[in-house]
Amino acid sequence: MEIVILILAMIVVGLIIGWLAGPIWKNKRPIGVQGDYIAAVITAIVVGLMDWYVIPAMGFSDTMRNLGVALEPALGALFVLWIIRVAKK
Repeated sequence: MEIVILILAMIVVGLIIGWLAGPIWKNKRPIGVQGDYIAAVITAIVVGLMDWYVIPAMGFSDTMRNLGVALEPALGALFVLWIIRVAKK
């Protein structure tokens, strides 16, 4: 059940970051609005799941895992969207 909640939360985070990409980069969307949403959601899910499983395997506490799951998917999605914009120039 935790994984389902995690994935749903990462979908919401990805949608928010996909929406924020427009105001951050002043509506420069080389892959379109849907592309931004899709890229952000996929990135957020992948990074969130990696954090959920990898951080405890590295020996860090649950607090670090929760902090990583809360921050890294959003930052990772922003980074991927930035890379897409740089690559499309």
